[in-house]
Amino acid sequence: DCNAVLKALQPIFQEQGMTETVHNWEDHGYLATYIKKNGSFANLRIHPHGLVLVDLQSYSDHAKGREEVDQLLNKVEERMKELFHGNIKRVKRLPAILRGGVIDRYWPTADGRLVEYDIDEVVYDEDSPFQNIKILHSKQFGNILILSGDVNLAESDLAYTQAIMGSGKEDYTGKEVLILGGGDGGILYEIVKLKPKMVTMVEISFASNIDQMVIDGCKKYMRKTCGDVLDNLNGECYQVLIEDCIPVLKRYAKEGRMFDYVINDLTAVPISTSPEEDSTWEFLRLILDLSMKVLKQDGKYFTQGNCINLTDALTLYEEQLSRLYCPVEFSKETVCVPSYMELYPY
Repeated sequence: DCNAVLKALQPIFQEQGMTETVHNWEDHGYLATYIKKNGSFANLRIHPHGLVLVDLQSYSDHAKGREEVDQLLNKVEERMKELFHGNIKRVKRLPAILRGGVIDRYWPTADGRLVEYDIDEVVYDEDSPFQNIKILHSKQFGNILILSGDVNLAESDLAYTQAIMGSGKEDYTGKEVLILGGGDGGILYEIVKLKPKMVTMVEISFASNIDQMVIDGCKKYMRKTCGDVLDNLNGECYQVLIEDCIPVLKRYAKEGRMFDYVINDLTAVPISTSPEEDSTWEFLRLILDLSMKVLKQDGKYFTQGNCINLTDALTLYEEQLSRLYCPVEFSKETVCVPSYMELYPY
């Protein structure tokens, strides 16, 4: 009985000095709005099939205000239980979403779920000519690099770096390695430890999400990830080129320069399942083809996939491998990346 529920709950909001407006849609239940003089308001939606929703919004930056909200919601729950004599199948109270704060704690996963992180500090927040760059501190994951709203890497995410390098199964000693992207410095830092002959890291492309300001921010605030390798663009066994990777790849292919390993840490596999309509798919195919041209015949190409829940996009990416100008074999491994809170294939 929607009307009975409405009448039972009305006094709770009226006790708060809230002004009531009721909308009745006959067979579709009720919507009641309650507005307080301080700007707080509540929406009470009562559906005929038995679902009752209460959304409460208030501006409160102190503990007393939050306590008042909890007390009001407690009264709503108690009144509902009294009204139905305890015969309620389920009561679910969601945590408050805090909007407009200095610290943004909410970031989406690749498959569109909203995650609330335990962010307690904005470490770095700048706009480069290419994107917004944020480094936020999490109590669990350490500093997190976020580029244009996309969680890239946290100090906790060594599993990501190890997976995209072959999960400890590769011998990089004396090898020529090409890294595409990787501006956080994590891959470069870990490979240099393995005594390669030379590592070339190429930055900046329209889809790499990497630029000089990313490097500058990471070398200052992500040192647990990159160590000291970003302090200089040239080291004993590595060089960092701040150039568009596509012309560089074309130049290397023309020169006949070959690598034992190519590690693609540019954009992830697109979420779109329409490659003919998505320029990012064209970019990935181009990078794949160019990478094969600079990879030795027995060389290996490593890259990340995307969230394992995006099965259609991942299948489509695997199909692209059969369209390369040369035949390739591939394998994959699924890894849990801590700050992503998702499983990712590599």
